[in-house]
Amino acid sequence: MAVCVNRFWCFVSWIRNVVAPKIKAFIGTSSSVKEDLWTKCPKCDRMIYSKELEENMMVCGYCFHHFRFHPISRFDSIFDEKKYDRIEHVAVRDDPIKYKDIKRYVDRLKEARHKTGRDEVISIASGLISGHKAVVFIMDFSFMGGSMGLSFGKSFAKAADVAICSNAALIGFTASGGARMQEGMLSLMQMPATIAALCNLKEANLPYINVFTNPTTGGVFASFSTLGDIHIAEPDALIGFAGARVIEKTVKRKLPEGFQKSEFLKEHGMIDMIVHRCDIAARLGLILDYIGEKGS
Repeated sequence: MAVCVNRFWCFVSWIRNVVAPKIKAFIGTSSSVKEDLWTKCPKCDRMIYSKELEENMMVCGYCFHHFRFHPISRFDSIFDEKKYDRIEHVAVRDDPIKYKDIKRYVDRLKEARHKTGRDEVISIASGLISGHKAVVFIMDFSFMGGSMGLSFGKSFAKAADVAICSNAALIGFTASGGARMQEGMLSLMQMPATIAALCNLKEANLPYINVFTNPTTGGVFASFSTLGDIHIAEPDALIGFAGARVIEKTVKRKLPEGFQKSEFLKEHGMIDMIVHRCDIAARLGLILDYIGEKGS
């Protein structure tokens, strides 16, 4: 019996020390093996093949949950033939008020830039959508929670100016937790600054269409995102100013089921339409057909 046990452990040791390293060497090092082959849907708990999820524009094929969508992938999905010109955001001085909590603001910016590969929350591009000229800006929630700071406000105004000069529609895809507290009052001032930019667009008789993605809250909701000529939302997107618990404590009553979700807001007249991500480009094209002239 003892001999059998010893042989068993010798076999296990051989597998661990000889066979396993050879298998790893054959398939490559752990750094070359992609570990995120599968993604778990937070809504239906299904495991989805990541490549399949990407091919489906980051939408679950089982419950149609809309995952966060990379700005470049979104640009590719809405512009004709995936052709567009990128517009640089407006750079400002980092940490204008020398803010520090448990981390310095400059360190948070470095982390966000390293994580996302971008310098700021906003990405802007111009091109054609169903043959119509359009300037599109996208907010990336993965960059400091999509927070709105001084750079965003100036970049938003730049996008509006480009739309005016190009006689193009301005289209926004919003995703934000609100104003960027690390910039204090400078961040809050971007609320009226973005509204002023939209006033210039209105005077030029050009349309502004806002597409709410999950989530759009805080100062972004309280300013430019709710001033569109047409409001579109992705399904099941969280949209509102304050959190539900804060509102319940303030009004001292239980909120309705689905409060602040895009379906609830559409039912109550806040949203014009809810559109599946795969259909947004076509729907924008129909809207521009109705309200705009063809671009060259």
